[in-house]
Amino acid sequence: MIECHGLQWGAGGRALTPPLDLQLTAGSLTAVIGSNGSGKSSLLKVIAGLDRPLAGKITCEVPLMGGVAYLPQQQHVDRQFPIRLAELVSAGLWRSRLGRSEKRIRLHKVLSDWGLLDLQSQGLHALSGGELQRALLARLSLTDARVLLLDEPEAALDDVGLRLLWQHIERWQREGRTLVLVSHNLAGLSHHNCDGLLVARSGCIKAPIRQFADERQRLGLVA
Repeated sequence: MIECHGLQWGAGGRALTPPLDLQLTAGSLTAVIGSNGSGKSSLLKVIAGLDRPLAGKITCEVPLMGGVAYLPQQQHVDRQFPIRLAELVSAGLWRSRLGRSEKRIRLHKVLSDWGLLDLQSQGLHALSGGELQRALLARLSLTDARVLLLDEPEAALDDVGLRLLWQHIERWQREGRTLVLVSHNLAGLSHHNCDGLLVARSGCIKAPIRQFADERQRLGLVA
């Protein structure tokens, strides 16, 4: 589904890591981990096509009606933009060919799934960090994208929000979608069946996430 060959990325023409070769299959879940400034979020933006790589090639094979969906960090969302939560979430349907009534049904369902029905008329400025994060995840849920790139999806979520997030991640995997997420929650990730991609200046290592959790002190990672 996603293949990287000799991929390098970074700002100012300076590569953050040695060349990366990577293959991620349909239905896989990969957590990108590493220290601050190591290039985790930048890697997601390159895969999403938002930034150009410095070198190498990315091949992202998706069905004609699929695509790639990207969840940004919520700090990049303008909370003063004058729209309601329901309007933010419904943006996930902008490529959909469904009729108006079908779109309303899907929107209602996803708002219910993420516990947002009572908040749908709220402006973004009135939402807590966790509520906004669930809204962004709900918007992602409405897409038909076969590749989901999630930049710190656990940010600001309480226990209920985290449970909803992982229920959706497991469902997306069962549907055969390819997921890549950036996370600092190494201890939490170790409870889930996923691979890890350690991003560091010395190179990138892909291995089961439990291996990184067991060796986090040696690798200089924070649990």
